[in-house]
Amino acid sequence: MGLSRLAALHGVATSFSPSAGVTGSVPETTVVAVLGALGVDATTPEAVRDALAAAESAARNRLLPDTLVVWSGEPLPPALTGLPPGTELTVRPEESDEPVLLRVPTGGPDPAGPGSAWWTEPPFGVHRLTVRAPGRGAQDCTLVVAPDRAPQPPARTHGFLVQLYSLLSARSWGMGDLGDLADLASWSGRRLGAGFVQVNPLHAALPGDPTDPSPYRPSSRRFPDPVHLRVESVPEYGHVPDPVDLDALRRKGAELREAVLDKGALIDRDAVWALKRQALDLILAVPLTPGRHADYCDFLAAQGRALEDHALWCALAEVHGPDWHDWPEELRDPRSDATARARAELLDRVDHHCRLAWLTAGQLADAQRAAREAGMPVGVVHDLAVGVHPGGADTWAQQDAFAHGMSVGAPPDAFNARGQDWGLPPWRPDALAASGYAPYRGLLRGVLAHAGALRIDHVMGLFRLWWVPEGRPPTEGTYVSHDAEAMLAVLVLEAHRAGTVVVGEDLGTVEPGVREALARRGVLGTSVLWFERDWAGDGRPLAPERWRRDCLATATTHDLPSTAARLTGDHVALRHRLGLLTRPLDEELREDGADTAEWLALLTRLGLLPGGAALPGAEGGADEEAAVQAVHRFLLRTPARMTGIWLPDTVGDRRPQNLPGTWDQYPNWRLPVADAEGVPVTLEQLAASPRLHRLMDVLRAPREPGEARLP
Repeated sequence: MGLSRLAALHGVATSFSPSAGVTGSVPETTVVAVLGALGVDATTPEAVRDALAAAESAARNRLLPDTLVVWSGEPLPPALTGLPPGTELTVRPEESDEPVLLRVPTGGPDPAGPGSAWWTEPPFGVHRLTVRAPGRGAQDCTLVVAPDRAPQPPARTHGFLVQLYSLLSARSWGMGDLGDLADLASWSGRRLGAGFVQVNPLHAALPGDPTDPSPYRPSSRRFPDPVHLRVESVPEYGHVPDPVDLDALRRKGAELREAVLDKGALIDRDAVWALKRQALDLILAVPLTPGRHADYCDFLAAQGRALEDHALWCALAEVHGPDWHDWPEELRDPRSDATARARAELLDRVDHHCRLAWLTAGQLADAQRAAREAGMPVGVVHDLAVGVHPGGADTWAQQDAFAHGMSVGAPPDAFNARGQDWGLPPWRPDALAASGYAPYRGLLRGVLAHAGALRIDHVMGLFRLWWVPEGRPPTEGTYVSHDAEAMLAVLVLEAHRAGTVVVGEDLGTVEPGVREALARRGVLGTSVLWFERDWAGDGRPLAPERWRRDCLATATTHDLPSTAARLTGDHVALRHRLGLLTRPLDEELREDGADTAEWLALLTRLGLLPGGAALPGAEGGADEEAAVQAVHRFLLRTPARMTGIWLPDTVGDRRPQNLPGTWDQYPNWRLPVADAEGVPVTLEQLAASPRLHRLMDVLRAPREPGEARLP
């Protein structure tokens, strides 16, 4: 009982519910290990007793929680309205040296909210609040003052979803780059009326041999990866004194591109970076003009210590390898004297990596600018991965913020009885709160800087995450809760400052109340057609008018089969070839076919599958194409604020970009966009594709009465 109470006080669950009506117990050893990662000793009954007494005493003596959230325009939280009469409050705004002094009247606070005479709402921001109650000592807490909702899309809009590396053009060096992103945004905004382009995370990858191609396990989420640079667009490119070597590298880049497009080669990120790294070494040797140098200095000043640490990690990784746990012990501490000496010794390389971050940020800004100039109301939608590699730059620079010996994953459920371990160390909720959420705020400011919107992978992680102790299976993990209101308030605050929309990926098992809390704060959800069924009723496909409004609606994502593969059953055949099915092939095909048939029947009843088109799966691409168009007509019938079109769907691509549950059995994250026959398609060919334009005509066609017209 004492351990359960102690766990509850620290947000650690002792049981979980994998499905409705089912409850599982968390092993006591897991609870003890997780508490240990939070700095709480629970290894003996005596330790539990002492820790519990200390935690309960601290809770009794606190006037306010560690973090207090005030939503602008809403009633004050109970923690403020419950302060004793005569309590003095001192607010120290984050961007001002002038404290604001407040006093609770002797008659007690007015719970009516911000309009009460004693309360003066501070500006939006993360501030320090000190309270002094009569007869009590002074206490500090973090005060977050945030708008009540995140920015919203200006109107219903549609756009493309694409994995940037997969989008090659005639100018790419073997993988899609930021020049291709800017071009896609400019073309689709001007010619197709698209309102946004969503891309995969562009975070800095962990270098390796080979580098992990997954964009969802980066070294750093705070800074982008220079592998995405369009080398020729760097202003100093044309001023390299002897361009012979640069031209040779460009030709080799063209060979990588041709190998992918014409010879069936996979995208080779390491080979691309090897060429770009050499080219950038030549380019960075060119002196900056006075104006460019001033801009670079401003960038350094704005990024501060965070960029210095990231660049130093990159420089040290070149010498000692990509996992800082394997470095000499004195360099594992970013604040040690040895690390300071290494910083001085590697100053040129540190500056080199700062320059790369600056160049990449500039091209990210160029892509968003191109999108907005093309008339896109949103622009580029960036993706925030759920975590980082345990040996990367973020965990080295922010060691106090991460829970060592823990990994994020998912509990066992009806779809995966073994659970999941994603190999990503979680943030410590207590450390975030103690820092005023500084690591989280810095992360958000970085990824929002050049975004029209931000997609947050596994947005449920703002509320809780499944922690798996090192060396144990995912079935022996447990949930650890964040201060969800604080996490949401900081997110809404930073989105407001950047003027960006926020989209949460809320697929799968979602804790009750989470979607409602996100919607209340203006965070859009994600609705994928095949999952939208009346689960509380008859289980049939959900009629379009019953879909939620505040979401991005789409037919598929990077982790799911393409629409053509789903309609034809190709995705089942693929899993069979790879030995991933747990039941006989004919049984899987029957179930999948029945699921698809239900949706096609609904599309037909709604008049969205014209001419009585034959069911997909039969010979003839026209039938499958007509069904893909019908699926997107259906998405437009929903009230969804944003409609996402998976770019490979526009040309009939049958291959998934990522097949969960596989590693080397399938070329995850290494395939170019291709047509129905698997032939790679360039950006230029996409722009001229008759099939793409037929699908996009669906989005511009006259609507049924009462339907909202998209731009």
